[in-house]
Formats: sequence, structure tokens, C-alpha cells
Amino acid sequence: MAKFKGFTDSETFTQVPNGFFRQLLKQIDDATELKVTLYFLWRVEHMDGPFRALSESDFSTTDLGLAEDEIRLGLEKAVERGSLLKVQKARVEPGRNDAMGYFLLNSPRGRAALQVLESGMWNPEIAGSAPLMERPNIFKLYEENIGPLTPLIADALKDAEETYSDEWIAETIELAVKNNKRSWKYCEAILKRWKEEGRHGQKDKQDNVKSSDRYTKSEFAEYLKRD
Repeated sequence: MAKFKGFTDSETFTQVPNGFFRQLLKQIDDATELKVTLYFLWRVEHMDGPFRALSESDFSTTDLGLAEDEIRLGLEKAVERGSLLKVQKARVEPGRNDAMGYFLLNSPRGRAALQVLESGMWNPEIAGSAPLMERPNIFKLYEENIGPLTPLIADALKDAEETYSDEWIAETIELAVKNNKRSWKYCEAILKRWKEEGRHGQKDKQDNVKSSDRYTKSEFAEYLKRD
């Protein structure tokens, strides 16, 4: 067994739905299914835009330590369990008449995206899907712009990451530097004001209505319009 060298102090973190630990973890008894499910959660967490989906080819055999047929089997089990959704869309490449399979999280956003895809009003092969984007590492941002990272500050940053978007946190740190107010209390005060008052018409992610209706009426609305 290869020994793990340990995590670094510059790690980014991935949010995992509580339902994974409360329900799925005790249900999944296959290591391959567990691997592809966790890998999916990691990849889509680092994607931007409304369409957060992966094709089978997006699952890295190197990262997972699995063969392609094992990945395929793990994905089939995840879809059968209901943790992931799958939709087939025809390819638009010249000379090809096969279909591309996309996997989405079985969540309000995922179900809304599935509805759009199945309606035939949008094809990601034409419109393009969101690229993989690394989220800002707020620990690194803080140390580079504000000051040394203490255990107390680290806990405060973790709490902030659960409450506010990474973009908001990064922007408040930028404002702190610009205004020569290099302290977390200054950043936190701005975040709290934005949460209460809104910013540019946006709401904090904790205030969003968590339902399919929210997505079909906003991010995917243009694809669901009827004549």
C-alpha cells in the first residue's frame, strides 16, 4: 500500500451535500461507485455556469485508479441508485450519428438541466458546457493580502466559505487591500452588509430558493420558453 504524504496547507476544499453522509455513504457498498460519485462531486464543484455535468470521458482513469470499463460500471450503479442522472444527446460532429452521455447531480439544478436537455431546446454540444475552474483558495488569498493565518482566522474563513460565495470573499479581500483596511473584521463587515442588502441584485447562495423551479425560471429559462 502506497503511503499518503499528507495534505498541504494550501489545499482548496470541496463542498459535499449533507445527504451524501446522511444517506448515500451507508448505502454505497461498492468502491467503484463511491469513487466515481466523489469524483463527480469534486469536478462539478469546480465548474462555473448553470450546466454542471460531466461526460464519461471526463472521469480520469489516472485520478481514479480505475479502468474505463470500471468507471462505466460505477456510473451505471450511481445512476441506478439515483445519486446521478444521465441524459443522452446526439453528437453534432459531421459524420457521427451516435450520442454523448452526460451525468448530472440529482439535485434541483440537475433535474432542471435534465428537463432542458430532454426537451430538445438546448444541446451542450452546440452551446458548449462550462469549463473546469479552480475556486479561489481563500486561505492563500488571506495570507498573501491580509496577514498570517491563525487558527482563529482559519475557522472564520471556513465559516465564511460555507455562507458566502468565493467571488464575494475574494472581492472583499481586494477591497480591504485597496482601502488599506487589512483585517478580516473589515472583510466580514462587507460580506454581512452584502448578505443583508444584496449586491448588484444578487443574493447570497444561502438565501436562494432550493428548488427546480428556481433554475427553470432563471438560469435555464431561455431554453424553456414556449410559444
